Amino acid sequence: MLVSVTGGTGYVGSHSVAAVLRAGHRVRLLVRDESAVERALAPLGVDPGAVDVVRGDVLDRFGVERLAQGADALLHAASVYSFDSRAHREIARTTVAGTERVLDAARRAGVGRVVHVSSFGALLPSPGRELGPDSPVGRPRETYLAAKAAAESVARAHQAAGAPVTITYPPALLGPHDPKLGDQVTRLRNTLRGLMPIWPTGGLPVGDVRDTAALHAGLLGGVGPAGNRHFGPGEHLTTRRFVAVLREVTGRALPTAHLPARAMLPLGLVTGLVQRVWPWHIPAEYGALYTCACAARVAEGASGSPGRPVPETFADTVRWLHREGLLSARAAGTAAAG
Repeated sequence: MLVSVTGGTGYVGSHSVAAVLRAGHRVRLLVRDESAVERALAPLGVDPGAVDVVRGDVLDRFGVERLAQGADALLHAASVYSFDSRAHREIARTTVAGTERVLDAARRAGVGRVVHVSSFGALLPSPGRELGPDSPVGRPRETYLAAKAAAESVARAHQAAGAPVTITYPPALLGPHDPKLGDQVTRLRNTLRGLMPIWPTGGLPVGDVRDTAALHAGLLGGVGPAGNRHFGPGEHLTTRRFVAVLREVTGRALPTAHLPARAMLPLGLVTGLVQRVWPWHIPAEYGALYTCACAARVAEGASGSPGRPVPETFADTVRWLHREGLLSARAAGTAAAG
Protein backbone atom coordinates (compact mmCIF):
# COMPACT_ATOMS: atom_id res chain seq x y z
CA MET A 1 0.00 0.00 0.00
CA LEU A 2 1.28 3.47 -0.89
CA VAL A 3 0.82 6.12 1.82
CA SER A 4 1.41 9.76 0.88
CA VAL A 5 2.37 12.15 3.67
CA THR A 6 2.52 15.91 4.17
CA GLY A 7 4.57 17.19 7.09
CA GLY A 8 6.69 14.03 7.05
CA THR A 9 9.83 15.84 8.23
CA GLY A 10 8.11 17.29 11.30
CA TYR A 11 7.66 15.78 14.75
CA VAL A 12 4.35 13.94 14.32
CA GLY A 13 4.95 13.32 10.63
CA SER A 14 8.40 11.73 10.92
CA HIS A 15 7.35 9.38 13.71
CA SER A 16 4.21 8.49 11.75
CA VAL A 17 6.30 7.75 8.64
CA ALA A 18 8.51 5.42 10.67
CA ALA A 19 5.42 3.63 12.05
CA VAL A 20 3.86 3.30 8.59
CA LEU A 21 7.08 1.82 7.16
CA ARG A 22 7.31 -0.62 10.06
CA ALA A 23 3.78 -1.75 9.18
CA GLY A 24 5.09 -2.76 5.76
CA HIS A 25 3.71 0.05 3.61
CA ARG A 26 5.44 2.32 1.08
CA VAL A 27 5.69 6.06 1.75
CA ARG A 28 5.75 9.11 -0.50
CA LEU A 29 6.61 12.49 1.05
CA LEU A 30 5.87 16.06 -0.01
CA VAL A 31 8.89 18.16 1.04
CA ARG A 32 10.31 21.58 0.30
CA ASP A 33 13.87 20.61 1.22
CA GLU A 34 15.01 17.07 0.38
CA SER A 35 17.93 17.32 2.83
CA ALA A 36 15.37 17.51 5.66
CA VAL A 37 14.30 13.92 4.94
CA GLU A 38 17.50 12.36 6.24
CA ARG A 39 17.67 14.69 9.25
CA ALA A 40 14.14 13.74 10.27
CA LEU A 41 14.06 10.03 9.49
CA ALA A 42 17.60 8.67 9.98
CA PRO A 43 17.46 9.08 13.81
CA LEU A 44 14.33 6.91 13.75
CA GLY A 45 16.16 4.10 11.99
CA VAL A 46 14.60 4.87 8.61
CA ASP A 47 16.71 4.73 5.45
CA PRO A 48 15.88 7.99 3.61
CA GLY A 49 16.17 6.03 0.38
CA ALA A 50 13.19 3.95 1.45
CA VAL A 51 10.76 6.82 0.80
CA ASP A 52 9.76 8.51 -2.44
CA VAL A 53 9.97 12.30 -2.48
CA VAL A 54 7.87 14.91 -4.28
CA ARG A 55 9.26 18.44 -4.21
CA GLY A 56 6.82 21.12 -3.13
CA ASP A 57 4.67 22.28 -0.24
CA VAL A 58 1.00 22.25 0.68
CA LEU A 59 0.37 25.51 -1.19
CA ASP A 60 1.88 24.09 -4.39
CA ARG A 61 -1.07 22.74 -6.38
CA PHE A 62 1.01 20.65 -8.77
CA GLY A 63 3.12 19.18 -5.98
CA VAL A 64 0.04 18.27 -3.95
CA GLU A 65 -1.61 16.67 -6.98
CA ARG A 66 1.52 14.57 -7.67
CA LEU A 67 1.56 13.54 -4.01
CA ALA A 68 -2.04 12.33 -4.10
CA GLN A 69 -1.96 10.65 -7.50
CA GLY A 70 -2.02 6.86 -7.17
CA ALA A 71 -1.91 6.88 -3.35
CA ASP A 72 -3.96 4.35 -1.42
CA ALA A 73 -3.93 6.48 1.74
CA LEU A 74 -2.81 9.98 2.70
CA LEU A 75 -1.72 11.52 6.00
CA HIS A 76 -2.01 15.31 6.20
CA ALA A 77 0.29 16.24 9.06
CA ALA A 78 1.72 19.49 7.69
CA SER A 79 1.17 22.41 10.03
CA VAL A 80 3.02 25.35 11.50
CA TYR A 81 2.83 24.47 15.19
CA SER A 82 3.90 27.47 17.20
CA PHE A 83 2.55 29.96 19.71
CA ASP A 84 5.38 32.35 18.80
CA SER A 85 3.86 35.61 17.55
CA ARG A 86 6.60 35.85 14.90
CA ALA A 87 5.05 32.80 13.19
CA HIS A 88 1.53 34.24 13.01
CA ARG A 89 1.77 35.28 9.36
CA GLU A 90 3.02 31.86 8.21
CA ILE A 91 0.39 30.08 10.32
CA ALA A 92 -2.42 32.13 8.84
CA ARG A 93 -1.02 31.75 5.32
CA THR A 94 -0.56 27.99 5.22
CA THR A 95 -2.67 26.06 7.71
CA VAL A 96 -6.18 26.51 6.30
CA ALA A 97 -5.26 26.91 2.62
CA GLY A 98 -2.93 23.93 2.84
CA THR A 99 -5.65 21.74 4.32
CA GLU A 100 -8.11 22.81 1.64
CA ARG A 101 -5.62 22.03 -1.13
CA VAL A 102 -4.49 18.67 0.24
CA LEU A 103 -7.95 17.30 1.06
CA ASP A 104 -9.38 18.51 -2.24
CA ALA A 105 -6.54 16.84 -4.16
CA ALA A 106 -6.95 13.58 -2.24
CA ARG A 107 -10.66 13.56 -2.98
CA ARG A 108 -10.18 14.21 -6.71
CA ALA A 109 -7.48 11.53 -6.89
CA GLY A 110 -9.79 8.99 -5.27
CA VAL A 111 -7.52 8.31 -2.29
CA GLY A 112 -9.29 5.61 -0.32
CA ARG A 113 -8.28 6.65 3.18
CA VAL A 114 -7.28 10.14 4.39
CA VAL A 115 -6.14 11.06 7.90
CA HIS A 116 -6.15 14.75 8.81
CA VAL A 117 -4.07 15.63 11.87
CA SER A 118 -5.98 18.23 13.86
CA SER A 119 -5.45 19.10 17.53
CA PHE A 120 -7.45 18.98 20.73
CA GLY A 121 -6.90 22.75 20.68
CA ALA A 122 -9.14 23.03 17.62
CA LEU A 123 -12.07 22.24 19.95
CA LEU A 124 -11.28 24.98 22.48
CA PRO A 125 -12.86 26.64 24.30
CA SER A 126 -15.24 23.79 24.99
CA PRO A 127 -18.86 24.46 26.00
CA GLY A 128 -18.58 21.43 28.31
CA ARG A 129 -15.94 20.17 30.68
CA GLU A 130 -14.86 17.32 28.43
CA LEU A 131 -13.83 16.89 24.80
CA GLY A 132 -15.09 14.03 22.66
CA PRO A 133 -15.57 13.04 19.01
CA ASP A 134 -18.83 14.97 18.84
CA SER A 135 -17.48 18.17 20.40
CA PRO A 136 -18.15 21.21 18.21
CA VAL A 137 -15.35 23.07 16.48
CA GLY A 138 -13.99 25.71 18.81
CA ARG A 139 -13.67 29.45 18.34
CA PRO A 140 -10.35 30.07 20.09
CA ARG A 141 -8.96 33.57 20.44
CA GLU A 142 -5.39 32.69 19.51
CA THR A 143 -3.78 32.56 16.07
CA TYR A 144 -2.48 28.98 15.97
CA LEU A 145 -5.55 27.45 17.62
CA ALA A 146 -7.90 29.51 15.46
CA ALA A 147 -6.12 28.28 12.32
CA LYS A 148 -6.40 24.66 13.49
CA ALA A 149 -10.10 25.21 14.20
CA ALA A 150 -10.63 26.59 10.70
CA ALA A 151 -8.77 23.61 9.19
CA GLU A 152 -10.92 21.33 11.36
CA SER A 153 -14.03 22.85 9.77
CA VAL A 154 -12.59 22.08 6.32
CA ALA A 155 -11.99 18.43 7.27
CA ARG A 156 -15.46 18.07 8.81
CA ALA A 157 -17.02 19.48 5.64
CA HIS A 158 -15.32 16.69 3.66
CA GLN A 159 -16.62 14.15 6.16
CA ALA A 160 -20.14 15.54 5.84
CA ALA A 161 -19.88 15.19 2.06
CA GLY A 162 -19.04 11.50 2.43
CA ALA A 163 -15.29 11.69 1.76
CA PRO A 164 -13.17 9.00 3.50
CA VAL A 165 -11.56 11.49 5.90
CA THR A 166 -10.61 10.58 9.46
CA ILE A 167 -9.57 13.29 11.92
CA THR A 168 -7.11 12.77 14.77
CA TYR A 169 -6.65 15.03 17.79
CA PRO A 170 -3.16 14.58 19.25
CA PRO A 171 -2.58 15.84 22.79
CA ALA A 172 0.43 18.04 23.59
CA LEU A 173 3.20 15.71 22.46
CA LEU A 174 6.55 14.84 23.98
CA GLY A 175 9.07 12.08 23.33
CA PRO A 176 12.45 11.71 21.64
CA HIS A 177 13.58 12.85 18.19
CA ASP A 178 11.86 16.17 17.55
CA PRO A 179 13.60 17.23 14.32
CA LYS A 180 12.51 20.86 14.54
CA LEU A 181 12.46 21.25 18.33
CA GLY A 182 8.85 22.39 18.48
CA ASP A 183 7.02 24.36 21.13
CA GLN A 184 6.14 21.54 23.49
CA VAL A 185 9.61 19.97 23.72
CA THR A 186 11.09 23.46 23.95
CA ARG A 187 8.77 24.24 26.86
CA LEU A 188 10.01 21.17 28.76
CA ARG A 189 13.61 22.11 27.94
CA ASN A 190 13.11 25.71 29.09
CA THR A 191 11.67 24.50 32.39
CA LEU A 192 14.79 22.44 33.06
CA ARG A 193 17.01 25.36 32.04
CA GLY A 194 15.36 27.56 34.68
CA LEU A 195 13.63 29.82 32.16
CA MET A 196 10.10 29.08 33.39
CA PRO A 197 9.94 29.65 37.15
CA ILE A 198 6.31 30.79 36.85
CA TRP A 199 3.58 28.55 35.45
CA PRO A 200 -0.14 29.15 34.91
CA THR A 201 -2.69 27.02 36.71
CA GLY A 202 -4.96 24.77 34.68
CA GLY A 203 -3.82 21.87 32.57
CA LEU A 204 -3.77 20.08 29.23
CA PRO A 205 -3.72 16.57 27.75
CA VAL A 206 -0.16 15.26 27.27
CA GLY A 207 0.93 12.20 25.32
CA ASP A 208 3.81 10.46 23.58
CA VAL A 209 4.49 11.20 19.92
CA ARG A 210 5.22 7.50 19.33
CA ASP A 211 1.74 6.53 20.49
CA THR A 212 0.06 9.05 18.19
CA ALA A 213 2.26 7.79 15.34
CA ALA A 214 1.08 4.23 16.02
CA LEU A 215 -2.54 5.44 15.91
CA HIS A 216 -1.91 7.04 12.51
CA ALA A 217 -0.25 3.91 11.11
CA GLY A 218 -3.22 1.82 12.19
CA LEU A 219 -5.80 4.19 10.74
CA LEU A 220 -3.93 4.49 7.44
CA GLY A 221 -3.59 0.73 7.21
CA GLY A 222 -7.27 0.16 7.90
CA VAL A 223 -6.69 -1.65 11.19
CA GLY A 224 -7.31 1.25 13.56
CA PRO A 225 -10.33 1.81 15.79
CA ALA A 226 -13.79 2.35 14.33
CA GLY A 227 -15.14 5.83 13.74
CA ASN A 228 -13.79 8.85 11.90
CA ARG A 229 -12.61 11.06 14.80
CA HIS A 230 -9.99 9.89 17.28
CA PHE A 231 -8.09 11.44 20.16
CA GLY A 232 -4.45 10.47 20.46
CA PRO A 233 -3.45 8.48 23.55
CA GLY A 234 -2.55 10.66 26.50
CA GLU A 235 -3.33 11.81 30.01
CA HIS A 236 -4.67 15.10 31.31
CA LEU A 237 -2.02 16.81 33.42
CA THR A 238 -2.45 19.86 35.56
CA THR A 239 0.50 22.18 35.23
CA ARG A 240 1.45 21.29 38.81
CA ARG A 241 1.54 17.62 37.84
CA PHE A 242 3.58 18.45 34.72
CA VAL A 243 6.32 20.04 36.82
CA ALA A 244 6.03 17.29 39.44
CA VAL A 245 6.74 14.61 36.84
CA LEU A 246 9.79 16.55 35.68
CA ARG A 247 11.01 16.64 39.27
CA GLU A 248 10.41 12.90 39.53
CA VAL A 249 12.39 11.94 36.41
CA THR A 250 15.28 14.39 36.93
CA GLY A 251 15.59 14.40 40.72
CA ARG A 252 15.71 18.21 40.65
CA ALA A 253 13.84 20.65 42.89
CA LEU A 254 12.67 22.98 40.09
CA PRO A 255 11.24 25.77 42.30
CA THR A 256 8.06 26.96 40.60
CA ALA A 257 5.30 29.44 41.35
CA HIS A 258 1.79 28.95 39.93
CA LEU A 259 -0.46 31.88 39.08
CA PRO A 260 -4.06 31.81 37.80
CA ALA A 261 -3.96 31.20 34.05
CA ARG A 262 -6.62 33.76 33.20
CA ALA A 263 -4.84 36.41 35.23
CA MET A 264 -1.69 35.75 33.18
CA LEU A 265 -3.39 36.21 29.79
CA PRO A 266 -2.68 39.98 29.62
CA LEU A 267 1.00 39.18 30.21
CA GLY A 268 0.86 36.76 27.28
CA LEU A 269 -0.59 39.45 25.03
CA VAL A 270 2.17 41.88 25.99
CA THR A 271 4.97 39.36 25.49
CA GLY A 272 3.48 38.47 22.10
CA LEU A 273 3.82 42.08 21.02
CA VAL A 274 7.36 42.33 22.38
CA GLN A 275 8.33 39.01 20.77
CA ARG A 276 7.70 40.43 17.30
CA VAL A 277 10.70 42.73 17.69
CA TRP A 278 12.74 40.85 20.32
CA PRO A 279 15.20 38.41 18.64
CA TRP A 280 15.25 35.80 21.44
CA HIS A 281 12.36 33.55 22.35
CA ILE A 282 10.27 34.65 25.34
CA PRO A 283 8.82 31.58 27.12
CA ALA A 284 5.55 33.23 28.16
CA GLU A 285 3.30 32.72 25.15
CA TYR A 286 -0.33 33.73 25.01
CA GLY A 287 -1.34 30.51 23.25
CA ALA A 288 0.13 28.29 25.96
CA LEU A 289 -1.52 30.37 28.69
CA TYR A 290 -4.83 30.31 26.80
CA THR A 291 -4.72 26.51 26.45
CA CYS A 292 -4.13 26.08 30.18
CA ALA A 293 -6.90 28.56 30.97
CA CYS A 294 -9.37 26.49 28.92
CA ALA A 295 -8.22 23.32 30.75
CA ALA A 296 -10.59 20.98 28.93
CA ARG A 297 -10.20 17.25 29.52
CA VAL A 298 -10.58 14.51 26.94
CA ALA A 299 -13.53 12.31 27.92
CA GLU A 300 -12.62 8.98 29.45
CA GLY A 301 -12.33 6.32 26.75
CA ALA A 302 -12.22 8.86 23.88
CA SER A 303 -8.48 8.34 23.35
CA GLY A 304 -8.66 4.55 23.09
CA SER A 305 -5.52 2.86 24.43
CA PRO A 306 -3.83 4.65 27.33
CA GLY A 307 -0.38 4.88 25.71
CA ARG A 308 2.94 5.05 27.51
CA PRO A 309 3.15 6.19 31.15
CA VAL A 310 3.78 9.93 31.32
CA PRO A 311 7.00 9.59 33.41
CA GLU A 312 8.46 7.30 30.74
CA THR A 313 7.71 9.83 28.02
CA PHE A 314 9.20 12.69 30.05
CA ALA A 315 12.33 10.69 30.86
CA ASP A 316 12.84 9.69 27.22
CA THR A 317 12.45 13.32 26.16
CA VAL A 318 14.97 14.56 28.70
CA ARG A 319 17.49 11.85 27.79
CA TRP A 320 17.16 12.66 24.11
CA LEU A 321 17.69 16.37 24.72
CA HIS A 322 20.80 15.55 26.74
CA ARG A 323 22.21 13.16 24.10
CA GLU A 324 21.70 15.79 21.41
CA GLY A 325 23.60 18.40 23.42
CA LEU A 326 20.45 20.47 23.90
CA LEU A 327 20.44 20.03 27.68
CA SER A 328 23.36 19.92 30.09
CA ALA A 329 23.93 16.97 32.42
CA ARG A 330 23.11 19.25 35.34
CA ALA A 331 19.81 20.31 33.77
CA ALA A 332 18.89 16.72 32.88
CA GLY A 333 19.61 15.55 36.42
CA THR A 334 19.30 11.84 37.13
CA ALA A 335 17.61 11.26 33.75
CA ALA A 336 20.96 11.85 32.05
CA ALA A 337 22.29 8.58 33.48
CA GLY A 338 19.38 6.54 32.11
